[in-house]
Amino acid sequence: MDNGGRQTDDEEQAEHEPESGILRVFGRQLKRLREWAGMERTEFGARMGYSPSTIASYEQGRRIPPPEFIDEADEVLDARGVLVEMKEEVARARYPAFFRDAARLESQAVELHVYATQAVPGLLQTEEYARAVFGMMRPPLDEEILEQRVAGRLARQEIFVRRPAPLFSFVIDESVLLRPIGGREVLRGQLEQILLIGQKSTVEIQVMPLSREENSGLAGPFTLIETKEGHRIAYVEVQNVSRLRTDRRSVRALENKYGILRAQALTPSESLTYIEKVLKAT
Repeated sequence: MDNGGRQTDDEEQAEHEPESGILRVFGRQLKRLREWAGMERTEFGARMGYSPSTIASYEQGRRIPPPEFIDEADEVLDARGVLVEMKEEVARARYPAFFRDAARLESQAVELHVYATQAVPGLLQTEEYARAVFGMMRPPLDEEILEQRVAGRLARQEIFVRRPAPLFSFVIDESVLLRPIGGREVLRGQLEQILLIGQKSTVEIQVMPLSREENSGLAGPFTLIETKEGHRIAYVEVQNVSRLRTDRRSVRALENKYGILRAQALTPSESLTYIEKVLKAT
């Protein structure tokens, strides 16, 4: 769903600009509430456990405040929910602009089906693997933005503990499991995490072997999303094209393709056995 392919010029610019409208609005509100409370940045920072420079960066919309900061700031400043109300939108700013709508839909999904050909799907990535993936972006990301992207990717994985849990399936090209992104140790940790998540009753992971003579997914990776309202959506990210598809004809075509891919891939049981073999050999 987010394999780190090239982006359009606008998307590349968004990667390097942490500012967004919601961050500036949040920052102005934070500053106004702090001043109404009669606190200098130094005093407010001491109460919150943050440096004055960090408070300034939040107020100026240059950094993304974590959710726990927003909760505590709302209480300390007696904001009566004004800051908390913006928490979800602020959190979404951790994602690149082209992915935010998909992240919102993903968080609300009752079913997610992912076909991956370039890297391990973001929902399965370890912190080290995710950092290595973002570290390979060209042009390179600023360190602060890279860390925001890693934090955003890991936050998405909270969906696995949501109740009721969505249903997940992943079809992963075998090449992804052999590619040592970040080095052998990082790959080992990543394979272990895939095996761990693959044990969940709501998750099925399948491997598409390189030896298969038939592979219906040569056009690239995609994700299928079903919302609690019954809407079915497809997310496609290939090279400089990232888009959500909602028209029934396009979505149905990808659903059919995904069904064929699952039939062509190893079964979930065979796949976990194969991943265990790769782990032992890594």
